[in-house]
Amino acid sequence: MHDIRLLRDQLDLLREAMRRRGRLGELQPLLDRAEWLERERRAAITELEAEQARRNKVTQEVAQRRKAGEDAAALIAEGRAIGEQITGLEQRRNEAEAAVQAMLYELPNITLPEVPEGDESHNTVVKSWGTPRADGATLVPHWDLGAALGMLDLPRGAKVAGSGFIVYRNAGAKLVRALMNMMLDLHTAQHGYQEAWVPLVVNRASMTGTGQLPKFEEDMYAVPSDELFLIPTAEVPVTNLYRDEILDASDLPMGLCGYSACFRREAGSAGKDTRGLLRVHQFDKVELVRYSTPEDSRHQLELLTAHAEAVLERLDLPYRRVLLAAGDTGFSSAMTYDLEVFAPAVGKWLEVSSCSVFTDFQARRANIRFRAAPGEKPRFVHTLNGSALAFSRIIACLLEHHQQADGSVRIPDALQPYLGRVELR
Repeated sequence: MHDIRLLRDQLDLLREAMRRRGRLGELQPLLDRAEWLERERRAAITELEAEQARRNKVTQEVAQRRKAGEDAAALIAEGRAIGEQITGLEQRRNEAEAAVQAMLYELPNITLPEVPEGDESHNTVVKSWGTPRADGATLVPHWDLGAALGMLDLPRGAKVAGSGFIVYRNAGAKLVRALMNMMLDLHTAQHGYQEAWVPLVVNRASMTGTGQLPKFEEDMYAVPSDELFLIPTAEVPVTNLYRDEILDASDLPMGLCGYSACFRREAGSAGKDTRGLLRVHQFDKVELVRYSTPEDSRHQLELLTAHAEAVLERLDLPYRRVLLAAGDTGFSSAMTYDLEVFAPAVGKWLEVSSCSVFTDFQARRANIRFRAAPGEKPRFVHTLNGSALAFSRIIACLLEHHQQADGSVRIPDALQPYLGRVELR
């Protein structure tokens, strides 16, 4: 959420930010109405203050007349009329404030200056690591290979839950646990993150705090009777751990990581990439979350992204880091790097992680602040998060990139301690 002062003093900055995202035409009416409502709110406040001053004066005159034994009935009636006007002005002010706040929830974040403007065609590859396999046409796609190896049971996943839900079996199930443990061990032991095991459902305040609500409610799996939502990512509960709290500057930067299942209704809605593990409604993921001071958050994005890249390098999966253009940057994000891994049999680069800095956008919604020094006014933290990593596409890439001529799959050295004697053949 934006600081309301942007509407009062820097509306052109908001308009320019929406233009860079390619959404000014769509959001211009909302910005115009928000500007009008803010003027209405200020006008109501000005009138309210004038009427309050007038009532105070009348109250003083009533007291003086009563003290002098004079009739004050007319002044008392005037005071009551002023009180009714004040009540109406307070309602007018409150309604304008509520409407402005609601509109602020609908405006995406302002992207950082280094984010290129435009749509996804302006995304930029800023780093590459490893060499993708060039023999993809000779390889077996992961959905066929996984089934042949007894790792994936897609038909029964669809039978028990529906399309987009996966059953991992035997070595596949063990691979999921191995990935979880390897990633959590790496991030806690070497990257300094605190591990958190979090609920898979959250309340509306938590979803609002990280920006999923109100905009993306139709994409959520909900439990309406309890006003709860299945989480789309551990970002939501982990980021909200300190909602409505004030941290000390000595706590920052803070890194937290957590494993969770993730639930997303929109998977496959575009009618593409629905085979195998490419687009699913439920998947597993280890999430990284960082709190930072505003001055340090840009550096923290580089650090967090490097932590996600370290997992890919340990799995020996060629990847590229892509800086997203403003029009392809998520609603709450100020800057995002996507990490993409090449799936040779599918013949596509697959996004396996998005690493983002949100500036104070989420912190304002969730009211997460820090105090730089004793006695100083609290400031909003900057929040960051990134997948490190999402399992389903990683498994797809492992099966395809490490596929051997005999139909087996090479197990990367970093995974072997977690898989024991299991062989993918």
